[in-house]
Amino acid sequence: MSKIAVIKTGGKQYIAKENDILIVDLLKAEKDADFEFEAVASFDPEGDVEVGMPLIASKVKAKVVEHVLGDKVRISKFKAKSRYRKTTGFRPKYTKVQIVSIS
Repeated sequence: MSKIAVIKTGGKQYIAKENDILIVDLLKAEKDADFEFEAVASFDPEGDVEVGMPLIASKVKAKVVEHVLGDKVRISKFKAKSRYRKTTGFRPKYTKVQIVSIS
């Protein structure tokens, strides 16, 4: 069993294991580039737990696989009795990363 870490990126936290593929908010990194995440906590198979306040010293190394677009989100505004209707939308941008190692 491999080491497990909790990483923090984009204001969110993700559980990461080695060789996992995660979809996170857009990162400023090119395709096939190496990226390093800060770890909030890590867990060993032997039962060792390391929790940071707020971060721990170990880093999680990842490789950017590709940049992808999320599902389309539609936003509608409506005001009663005034003939006001407005619909807009957007597609969020994400980055797909593969966890290489947890140190």
